Amino acid sequence: MQKSSIFNIPNFKEFKIQLLNWVNQFNSFCFLDNQQYHFDNPNFECLVAAGCKKSTTLQSSNAFEQLKTFAKANNEWLFGHLGYDLKNETEQLISQNFDGIQFADVHFFVPKIVLQLTKTSLTIFSDDESASDIFNAILTSSNKINEQSTPKITIKNRLSKEAYLQTIEKLRQHITKGDCYEINFCQEFYAENAVINPLAIYSKLSNASPTPFSGFYKIDDKYSICASPERYLKKEGNKIISQPIKGTAKRIKNSTEDEFNKTELRNSPKERSENVMVVDLVRNDLSRVCKQGSVKVEELFGIYSFPQVHQMISTIVGEVDDDVHWTDIVKHTFPMGSMTGAPKKRVMQLIEQYEKTKRGLFSGAIGYVTPSGNFDFNVVIRSILYNATNKYLSFTTGGAITFNSNAESEYAESMLKAEVMKRVLE
Repeated sequence: MQKSSIFNIPNFKEFKIQLLNWVNQFNSFCFLDNQQYHFDNPNFECLVAAGCKKSTTLQSSNAFEQLKTFAKANNEWLFGHLGYDLKNETEQLISQNFDGIQFADVHFFVPKIVLQLTKTSLTIFSDDESASDIFNAILTSSNKINEQSTPKITIKNRLSKEAYLQTIEKLRQHITKGDCYEINFCQEFYAENAVINPLAIYSKLSNASPTPFSGFYKIDDKYSICASPERYLKKEGNKIISQPIKGTAKRIKNSTEDEFNKTELRNSPKERSENVMVVDLVRNDLSRVCKQGSVKVEELFGIYSFPQVHQMISTIVGEVDDDVHWTDIVKHTFPMGSMTGAPKKRVMQLIEQYEKTKRGLFSGAIGYVTPSGNFDFNVVIRSILYNATNKYLSFTTGGAITFNSNAESEYAESMLKAEVMKRVLE
């Protein structure tokens, strides 16, 4: 078990930048930041994993059992990701679309150093290096993000607007025929031969769009620069918490108009129907691992405001037995309903058919597992993915399609979600 040491920090805002600059030297790291949103009284403002003692990299086939074996053999802090294409294991599907980023389906690592940052203190968990040496190294790191100029990036749409609109109409026909009720359809934006400073882009995105499940994640040459507002799943003791997002409205600088948009979202029959479909799907998923009768909706149609958008978020909870392993909880609920639709298997087949690229880490999850088996994972949305070796950059946006969807409105929502990522890159 790693030893812990606590240090007082002089200035939270400045120290967080120093911590980012310090962790950026490692080949493997995970920097999770709630951006001072306190929806559920977190124990930290930032949780950071630096360096790698052991790791496992897996592709879908028998990944969950292998991950369980790895976790049981390493009863320590674990950080890592779950890629969307684990669906191929949970639902016996295939993925044949193009993948420019090439994250593995699963990667988890035991970090050399874990750091918990609050507004006033830093707790360092380490069994090799001196905590004082680590703290001093962070304090001597730069308190500014180096934003040197880089070559211009040209962002391309994988789908033309016309092709997007035609696809929405085809998906509505599938709904009319009874193939599905709701389907999450996404489009990719990408750049080739892109040279970026990932840390500078993360800093820009965080400043432009601070969100409670943001993160800066690196595994060797691959990066996730994440501004996610959504939690996939959290385990705290025996309690499981899922908070799917379905329902989006644009923020407006005029406060009266902004409040009108918020009220319209709260009362929209379309957005409510999308949200309740996902809530039912999550309730069904949780009932596969939770005690009978313990799955409940704690909040339905909650409206939460972020810099670019208002979101409709519901909270579903359940209780698990002591002997249920965390990998089994994930296996029976993944991929998350908010990024698939209903019925889950059929819509994932349609996603594969109509989307032009493999989702990979997008609409997967990044997070951590504590030595006691508690965990918290986000949903990888509003995220820029980057492969530094092949210089491929990608981000993907979309939304839920139902029978009542208007193709033009769905396209506008997808472009709205892409706006801030385009802005920080271009």
